[in-house]
Amino acid sequence: MAQHGLQLLCGGKNGVMEAACKGHAAGGGLPIGLLPDEEWQAANPYVAIPIATGIGPARNAIIARSCLVLVAIGGGVGTLSEMALGLQFKRLVLALADAPVVDGVPRLDSTEAALARIADRILWNL
Repeated sequence: MAQHGLQLLCGGKNGVMEAACKGHAAGGGLPIGLLPDEEWQAANPYVAIPIATGIGPARNAIIARSCLVLVAIGGGVGTLSEMALGLQFKRLVLALADAPVVDGVPRLDSTEAALARIADRILWNL
């Protein structure tokens, strides 16, 4: 995403979020982490712009509202809530790997397919 000039906004914690931030930073991006915690130090080491909200999982609504496209990869109820909120806010929501199955969310088989769908949304607002 960074190589295409796209911004990454995620929850800023560990696991998939850390891997996404690491890749975005390696591509020259400045990943933003919207943390549920009260202190910015809770961010993973690849978050360039940590924002400590102190609002716990309610930050998922801000992430879903702020993003043009949400990409779900794995996860549990937090990921599921972001997906549902994304749909409620009329965002494009994509599922990769073992993301929860949600009606209306296309399941893609590669990051390349996800990037193509993201490009379509950005360029053609589809």
